[in-house]
Amino acid sequence: MPQDIRYVAIGDSFTEGVGDELPGGSVRGWADLVAQGWADSRGQAISYANLAIRGKLIQPIVEEQLERALALRPTHLSFNGGGNDMLRPRTPIARVADVFTRVLRRCDEEGVTLIVLSGANPSAQLPLARLIQRRGDELSRAVTERIAGRDDVVVALNWPDTDLSDPSFWSEDRLHMNDRGHHRVAARVLEALGERAPAEWWRLDETDSAVALTRGRYFREHLGPWLRRRLTGTSSGDGREAKYGDWFRVEPRPRG
Repeated sequence: MPQDIRYVAIGDSFTEGVGDELPGGSVRGWADLVAQGWADSRGQAISYANLAIRGKLIQPIVEEQLERALALRPTHLSFNGGGNDMLRPRTPIARVADVFTRVLRRCDEEGVTLIVLSGANPSAQLPLARLIQRRGDELSRAVTERIAGRDDVVVALNWPDTDLSDPSFWSEDRLHMNDRGHHRVAARVLEALGERAPAEWWRLDETDSAVALTRGRYFREHLGPWLRRRLTGTSSGDGREAKYGDWFRVEPRPRG
């Protein structure tokens, strides 16, 4: 009898789905796409929850989301974090990687299959590109070392995917992927799970949501507000609730 899949996602804006905006202002993102693609591939409904909240550093992600997620008694838990920490040069990469070890230990204790992702590499489009590239490389290596030899961990690494660095996969803020990027990540996760992703998810047609702002507009509309949040100690996720705080059932779509 096929396993009853109960999949919960924890993380920051990457996992919440920021950049993949839907009509009405809600966000979708790779984790939602994985849930639907998983159900479609199996031809069987799965249960899905998503506790991720934008703007979170890695320690608050684990402190606020991990135990809540495990209390749902999932079969699978996806975890990504550290992107916001990586942008803070004084944060030690080893401390970020330690959190991945903690999440793995708790999943082991609860008998939950861990799905580990690395985010895609936005550095080519951002100020301080060399610093971001270097710290992202360090984090990717450190996390890979922490899960070495763990064939039971599902690994979907996006940082080394050079195609994903192309501006056509990114939204106007240059920090979050657009729908094209989120679909490619979802395809990689499904492949790592041994499931079938629609072939077109790897490279959707380009849309006008790709990076196109002039330097002035970019600084005014995106970089400036981000810097103000840093200076005031606020976060884009302040006051937000998880978009799917409890299970809901994802039905497979009809084939053909």
